[in-house]
Amino acid sequence: MILAVSGLHGTGKSTIAKKLAEELGLDYYSTGSAFREMAKEKDMSLEEFNQYVESHPDIDKKLDYKVVDIAKKKDEYVIESQLSGYLLKDIADYKILLKAPLKVRVERMAERDEESLEEKIKETELREQSEYKRFQELYDIDVKDDILQEDTFDLIIQTENLSIREVVDKILTYIKKKEK
Repeated sequence: MILAVSGLHGTGKSTIAKKLAEELGLDYYSTGSAFREMAKEKDMSLEEFNQYVESHPDIDKKLDYKVVDIAKKKDEYVIESQLSGYLLKDIADYKILLKAPLKVRVERMAERDEESLEEKIKETELREQSEYKRFQELYDIDVKDDILQEDTFDLIIQTENLSIREVVDKILTYIKKKEK
């Protein structure tokens, strides 16, 4: 089973994807982790690396092609990426989109990263503007388009009022129903 978990920063996609991989006995891959590792290798903050990537589209393409490559070569993976559902639309068995309002997402990330809310709001807005532009230019994907989301994803979950366990259970219940 290939399970694609997508969502903007702070929706819970990494936490949920790891938990699903563990409970389903699947391997796990995260483009976010790979992106952060590349920033670290270049000794850049995420904000700096995001700006760098704007003028080096080959980095996005490299990360995104790896997602497709993994899905084509492996059949037991949870792949977590903002674009995994879109990129794997015809490959993944299940495409899950996690959503939450900006305020909730920023609060989660500020707590996780032990940063001020003000810092995290600014960083997130800049990062998401950059990514939004790049995703449209590179792939003609509008991650804010509700109609495209409904057309692409099998299951869309608003996570702001749900625990990790509740989100995981919703996804597992959905998969079990579909597997029957």
